[in-house]
Amino acid sequence: MFKLFRLLKPYRVSVVAVIVLMLLQSLSQLYLPTLLSDIVDVGVVKGDVSYILRYGAYMLLVAMGAMACVMVASYLLAKTATGFGRDLRRKLFSHVESFSLNEFDKLGTSSLITRTTNDIAQVQQLVVMTRMFIGAPTMLIGGIIMASYKDAHLAIVLIAVIPILILVIAAIMRKGLPLFKTLQVKIDGINLALREHLTGIRVIRAFNRSDHEKLKFERANQDFTQTAIKVNTIMATMMPIMMLIFNLGIVVILWYGGIRIDNNQMEIGDLMAFIQYAMQIMFSMFMMTMIFMMIPRASASAVRINEVLAIESKVHNDPHAKNLQSEQTVVEFKDVTFSYPGAEQPAIQDISFRAKPGEVTAIIGGTGSGKTTLINLLLRFYDVESGVITLNDQPLPSLSLESVRGQMGYVPQKAVLFSGTIADNLRFGNEQATAEDLAHASSTAQAADFVEGMKDTYQAVLAQGGTNLSGGQKQRLAIGRALARKPNIYIFDDSFSALDFKTDAKLRAALKSETERATMIIVAQRVSTIMDANQIIVLDEGRIAGIGTHSDLMRSCEVYQEIVASQLSEEESA
Repeated sequence: MFKLFRLLKPYRVSVVAVIVLMLLQSLSQLYLPTLLSDIVDVGVVKGDVSYILRYGAYMLLVAMGAMACVMVASYLLAKTATGFGRDLRRKLFSHVESFSLNEFDKLGTSSLITRTTNDIAQVQQLVVMTRMFIGAPTMLIGGIIMASYKDAHLAIVLIAVIPILILVIAAIMRKGLPLFKTLQVKIDGINLALREHLTGIRVIRAFNRSDHEKLKFERANQDFTQTAIKVNTIMATMMPIMMLIFNLGIVVILWYGGIRIDNNQMEIGDLMAFIQYAMQIMFSMFMMTMIFMMIPRASASAVRINEVLAIESKVHNDPHAKNLQSEQTVVEFKDVTFSYPGAEQPAIQDISFRAKPGEVTAIIGGTGSGKTTLINLLLRFYDVESGVITLNDQPLPSLSLESVRGQMGYVPQKAVLFSGTIADNLRFGNEQATAEDLAHASSTAQAADFVEGMKDTYQAVLAQGGTNLSGGQKQRLAIGRALARKPNIYIFDDSFSALDFKTDAKLRAALKSETERATMIIVAQRVSTIMDANQIIVLDEGRIAGIGTHSDLMRSCEVYQEIVASQLSEEESA
């Protein structure tokens, strides 16, 4: 947890100011009972009104000074805590941005959301409580010293009560700490159930699984609730036990103090001051109890945050990485093999091919043959297990990630759009794209008709994920986004599946002139989409079953022949 507090370094002036202010406030609070005892013992007993007014004014000034210290400290802490939370969220988000897909798969999206929101909020709340960290121990120690100064014999009662309270707190916290850690995991479960329900609402309703999903969420919710009740039940026992022990202590103080007053061993004002010091000590114990209640949960949250920050991405920039600068880029796979973590066998094995500028390289194969894996490796979402991928004969790891991905226009299998306008989405890869560039990219992607038919055309606002568009419209906008970037390498990962055959044909014809100097890699399920490709790579169970043109493969590749036979008639396949 202390590693995270290094982020407080920019706020060290504020933190020091808070410490000083809280020490002044604590000392002021410790001085007030002594003033009160003097007023009672001198002013009240002797009837000296001027003494009462004079020292009463001192009390008022001291109290106002203490109040001012608390107000300023609270303001500085609020500002510090919000800044700390902002910096920690920024650091966590930036670190997660560097992760490969391997780390995302390991942690899970729901857990990352919880750690970035709820867990950071817990740690941030602990920063807010810093003034209690300073005030509570100072008041506790100072209260014991001042109470002992007023009457050493009576202080023995307090010295006997405090260890009992500490033992009670320690016993309760020992039971509560493991549950606080579990509580954060349960929140992950709720977020997971909620996220799956919201993102999959169409499928859930289509299959009449709403009741099943409600039950699934209810189980996660009930699981969290039961753990929270257990935690709160344990913590709820702390305050009554502390109050009981302390009130019994006050009874003993009053009884023993009364005896000492009768024996002229103690003044009434001193007894009043002693009781106030006892109350301050008790209040300090309450504050420390609140701190002890928050520390375990904040500690559990800090551990979860540190787990994320401690993960080093397996895909990272080489310190001496070069920038890929070229108007044309040759892509080459050399004996590439890759396995997903925990997989029994490689997803792809011994893959070798070369994709040249001005040519279309198509990849086809059955489900699970490794088509998308090739694209993920080219984009360096993962690093290869063996072999090498080169761009212009330079190994991929030797090139900076930014320059490599900056060369590519990627259209994913599932079109992903972002909330904002259509223009914002088209400019996603090229912020300098002009209105003419966007119109041209949309026209090439066969999206201009429906975009210009909308009320606000390119300024039309898309819902989150583009849910106010059809699947085909989203795919065409995703293609337009890649075109607006004007990259050297185009990657289409089964990006034409939601298009009808007529639109598909028009789009491929328009792409030819747009991408004639670029390297184009197309992953496809439809044979009709790739028949005119310069080379077709046929994958079968992670291996290359054949490479060549359509006519070459029809003569030599049995796997390709089977795919073609399942989709085209004899006349179409010829």
